[in-house]
Amino acid sequence: KRKLDKQERLELEKLRAEVRDFVAGLPWTTGEEGHWFVDEIAGAYRGRVDDVVLRRNDGVPAYNLAVVVDDAAQGVSQVCRGDDLLSSTPRQIHLQRLLGLSVPRYLHVPLALAPSGERLAKRHGAVTLGALMLRGVTAGEVQDRLLASLGLAGNNDGLPGAIRRFAPHRIPRQPWIVTDLDDRRAG
Repeated sequence: KRKLDKQERLELEKLRAEVRDFVAGLPWTTGEEGHWFVDEIAGAYRGRVDDVVLRRNDGVPAYNLAVVVDDAAQGVSQVCRGDDLLSSTPRQIHLQRLLGLSVPRYLHVPLALAPSGERLAKRHGAVTLGALMLRGVTAGEVQDRLLASLGLAGNNDGLPGAIRRFAPHRIPRQPWIVTDLDDRRAG
């Protein structure tokens, strides 16, 4: 981690002050129990909007605020992410409405899990594409496994065909249990 120069420290402090002032001015009370929205996989979902951290102790905007502002700045109209984030979506929709931002369409997909049931993530030692390639697993084999996880394998029409056949209602509702990718017969 490099040390900030004086000008950078001043700019960072100014930004932190702006974030503090902005967050302090948000009318956080919802006046209702929660927000409804329709997820393209989960369907109608009602989630509680409770107190949520908008600014970390170091002054940096927290995830919920950052993702809302970042998505709006990039013109994101569809959000596809893991279903472990479904419950945070009502908070983000509340923030989007408070800030006068468009609410994107949401699609929360089941997670990829290890055979132990643990969520696959880099911090848990999940395998990278580079590591798979070093073990002799080809990009085509990885693609085939990913298509199978979405219920799109087996038609021998490759990625273009899978894209044509893709529909959110066809995505399996259960997590994808990822077995050893070295075993070409594995699921």
